[in-house]
Amino acid sequence: MKKELYLVICLLLFNGIIRAQNTGDIRPFKESFTSAPQPFLFSVNTLTGNTPFWSLNYSGSYGERASTPFGYNGVDQQFAVKGYLGNQFTLYANASVGFARDGGTTSAQQAELLHDFIGGKQLLGPRIGLSLGASRDWTNVKAIFSRVTASFDAASWKFAGNLRFEKAFDKSRDDIDLVTSLGFHHRIVGQFFGGVEAVGEDLEGFWEADEAEGGAKLLVGPSINYVPPGSRFAFSVCGGPIFYATHSNVIPSEAIRDLSTLAQNGYTIRAQISFNIH
Repeated sequence: MKKELYLVICLLLFNGIIRAQNTGDIRPFKESFTSAPQPFLFSVNTLTGNTPFWSLNYSGSYGERASTPFGYNGVDQQFAVKGYLGNQFTLYANASVGFARDGGTTSAQQAELLHDFIGGKQLLGPRIGLSLGASRDWTNVKAIFSRVTASFDAASWKFAGNLRFEKAFDKSRDDIDLVTSLGFHHRIVGQFFGGVEAVGEDLEGFWEADEAEGGAKLLVGPSINYVPPGSRFAFSVCGGPIFYATHSNVIPSEAIRDLSTLAQNGYTIRAQISFNIH
């Protein structure tokens, strides 16, 4: 009798262990997949009702032979808030503070409202949207801009791309500035993603000899994103060399840019921490 009772108890315990392990293994993928509200460093993606509603983001960068946000010649800091407003609308706003090597400081701000016109109701699958925003750069020049956004989230990879048009209200600036960016991540293990990001800024420099920001600039570099299991935090890092594809014949302005505005090649490294409030 004791042997039979002992055997029953062992079977019950073994069954409980197996069920507990299976419960952990079949945790819904969506819960972990949505915990990175801003996985890319240079491309802004829209949110959905299944992704974190509100998050705080802190970014810092270091650049050599570079200037302006995320290419600042020294250390640059940015604080951002991102949230889902419902009905496929996303709000994204940030403020940057630059600390130059000569001891000076300066700041810039921008905010935009994004809306998905294709997709945006489900987590996985394609989304295509449009945004409208305004900014104030390091020299107090105001501008308005619009961004075309595209993204695709799958079970093991994600993609995001932006095409941004900007109009600055200053006679010394370009009529229209064109900035594009692409990002691709693939799952390496768990919630650790790796891939590549590319940025092209002031592409009008290919056909304008007097482009106001110094010419067309390009960056291509490795990018990673990691979300610890069960954590509200997410971490991203990206960086690489900055190449001038063209050089204009004017002194570069201090418009808000992710890359350098000095008339020479350099590099920048950018890191970001996101905190999911929801």
